Amino acid sequence: METSIRYGGDTKALRIHAKEKFPIDSKTHMLVRGELDTRIGAPSYVSAVIRHFYPDLSASLGVGLQYDKHEKLRYTVRGKKTFPVTNDGLLTFNVKGQCDVDKEFRERKSKGAAEFSWSIFNFQRDQDVRIKVGYEVFDKSSISANQRKQLDPEC
Repeated sequence: METSIRYGGDTKALRIHAKEKFPIDSKTHMLVRGELDTRIGAPSYVSAVIRHFYPDLSASLGVGLQYDKHEKLRYTVRGKKTFPVTNDGLLTFNVKGQCDVDKEFRERKSKGAAEFSWSIFNFQRDQDVRIKVGYEVFDKSSISANQRKQLDPEC
């Protein structure tokens, strides 16, 4: 299980994030993630995604479900492409994208990110560290299907 401590986002509170991968086959696994918001003392996010890896492309594609404290249940599709920066692969440049839709398929939200990731193995005995620095872009124009009809006379 991987764990991390995160700060920022929609709340300015410290969050404890955990994820576990359950293998399905050599290139596919189920990724279960959860996050605990320490300010409210309750889970703020839970997801389960089936993810398939394309090693020849250094890419992955995933589909699944997520539940968060604001949006409730949503379907999600995500993709990631990795570009090695160093020959040993410890420093990479990652491009990620995600699209979520509500359970009625009326409202969608998209986001993307670009980041550098530096992996340090055995930072301490039996403990690896990964440092990520990047930029995340959110689609703030998530308009539902009903609102689009009102705004666009051709719909």
